Amino acid sequence: MIRAFVFLLAVMLPFSAQTAPIRIKDLVEFDGVRGNDLVGYGLVVGLNGTGDGMRNAPFTEEILTNLLERLGVNVTGEQFRPKNVAAVFVTSSLPPFARMGGQIDVTVSAIGDAKSLLGGTLVMTPLNGADGQVYAVAQGTIIAGGLSAEGDGARVVQGVPTAGVIPSGARVEQEIDFDFGGLRNIRLALRNADFTTAGRIEAAINSEFGRQVAEMLDSGTVSLNLAATRAASPAHVLARVENILVEPATRARVVVDQRSGTIVMGADVRISRVAVAQGGLTLRVDEAPAVVQPNPFSNGQSVIVPRTSAAIEQKTGTGMAELDGSTSLSEVVAGLNALGVAPNNMIDILKSINAAGALHAEFLVR
Repeated sequence: MIRAFVFLLAVMLPFSAQTAPIRIKDLVEFDGVRGNDLVGYGLVVGLNGTGDGMRNAPFTEEILTNLLERLGVNVTGEQFRPKNVAAVFVTSSLPPFARMGGQIDVTVSAIGDAKSLLGGTLVMTPLNGADGQVYAVAQGTIIAGGLSAEGDGARVVQGVPTAGVIPSGARVEQEIDFDFGGLRNIRLALRNADFTTAGRIEAAINSEFGRQVAEMLDSGTVSLNLAATRAASPAHVLARVENILVEPATRARVVVDQRSGTIVMGADVRISRVAVAQGGLTLRVDEAPAVVQPNPFSNGQSVIVPRTSAAIEQKTGTGMAELDGSTSLSEVVAGLNALGVAPNNMIDILKSINAAGALHAEFLVR
């Protein structure tokens, strides 16, 4: 574990404190240019006995009956309980500027007690937007994300066989009305709000067009005057803007994941001069109950006698070690690695350094 921590930090050393220039398209979202979520409810057929149990999922039987009746098959009053059908939710995202006839990927997830969707086929399912209108229709063979096998006494499951995808499984039937060509202004929303980065984006865009066309509104928004660019269309403006290179400014940040013992540090993390000592106590309690049997042919009963052993073990930790004030990430890594502790203990040390006010970074625990 300690080697993993040393390697994680060591691979970050070749990078300099300065961030490489990034395209504006990778730093912002253009206001109005976004996808729209779609959802639908349908049936998957053709399963190999791994579908919903009709007793536990009566809604599956109901929708199957309605589907067959629409196709001219009357099954009212029949004991129709197939095991190769499953009710599912179908989700997708309609990309911006999607046109009628275009195809999009869909995700299929079981909502009943189906054991696997492997090999199943999704029957024609309308996908609705937030306004209730149908924007796409999905149908096709499911590619499940796992597999399941079982016998009379055991079952093995790998991955998640109750969910899968259908690449290009839905066809767009309705477009979203959006007069993009008539826009006069558009806002650029930063994915990570920062005044310095927003100011640099404003300056870079104005420099590219040679006039005042962009204005920083706040730390997360830059307004772009499309008319002032004198371009042929808004599409031409954004095609030019999104490829402008900007050096983003990032906050010094330390992110730790206590479950996996992962520690990630940004390039601007600094630690003031501080002394650290670390040790550990281990409390061990063992239960070993003993059974006392009565003598043969006596009227006694067996008695369980508890036997407990408890001990406190003092581990040899690190002595008092000094971390000098660091001016670069490499010095921070070298100072922390010199302590020679495991990642979980390193997380506790970083918490204590932060509490002492010597860690000059935003400390995030997940």
